[in-house]
Amino acid sequence: MTELVTTLAGLRAALAPWRDGPIAMVPTMGALHDGHLSLVHEAARHAPRTVVSIFVNPTQFAPHEDFDAYPRTLEADMARLDGSADIVFAPSPAEMYPRGFATLVSVGGPSQGLESDFRPHFFAGVATVVAKLLLAAMPDVAVFGEKDYQQLLVVRRLAADLGLVTRIVGAPTLREADGLAMSSRNAYLDPRERTIAAQMNRILKDVIARAAGGDLHGAEDEGRAALLDAGFDKVDYVAIRDAASLAPVRDLSRPARVLAAAHLGRTRLIDNMPVNV
Repeated sequence: MTELVTTLAGLRAALAPWRDGPIAMVPTMGALHDGHLSLVHEAARHAPRTVVSIFVNPTQFAPHEDFDAYPRTLEADMARLDGSADIVFAPSPAEMYPRGFATLVSVGGPSQGLESDFRPHFFAGVATVVAKLLLAAMPDVAVFGEKDYQQLLVVRRLAADLGLVTRIVGAPTLREADGLAMSSRNAYLDPRERTIAAQMNRILKDVIARAAGGDLHGAEDEGRAALLDAGFDKVDYVAIRDAASLAPVRDLSRPARVLAAAHLGRTRLIDNMPVNV
């Protein structure tokens, strides 16, 4: 049966008896779907014990974003994880950020551009909470989804730069039958928006096909226009970047990634795919 832990001290105490073997961790914000469960299954490939954190992290939300509306479904999440996770760590904001908390972790490198251009607060919030979680649990492995590809690279940079013992593993994006990347925010979409949202997957494939011909900038421009034509309200970016660093690329001589973010109603959707060379 999955054990619920709500304090940092309780997490350390619960994990102490398991230190003779590897431990895996899957950090989440809850509202779990099959994509999250695929991360938990990936974690089980690397360690016999798994802890899943469920924490809607306030420091990665700007005042105008959906922190208060973000779904919180702890009871349902616990039921979904029963039998696949050994511990659920679900702290309160006060537990993670006690009175007087004054530290933020800033990561450069892959955090620059893309999401940071539109959510400049975001990665400092992510890096701070992930650093706290990894230092508290000290897992041997932590699994993050490739759907949040820039976040995955930021966390890898964080772990490497701070010399953390945790190995960061990326797990492939899980998609709905129509190709839409699974996300807790998909629940915000009404039926019309849900139909439009599925076009992002197809459009990114078209961007990759055009980029293969050598016209990277044209492919990006075409992708932005196609998202708007499909019914998205605003496009933040469609960008082809180096897969390892997220630096801009001039050609496809190295592995690359196409990343996109666009708004549909009150929902902001992101997705990415590898550009094979």
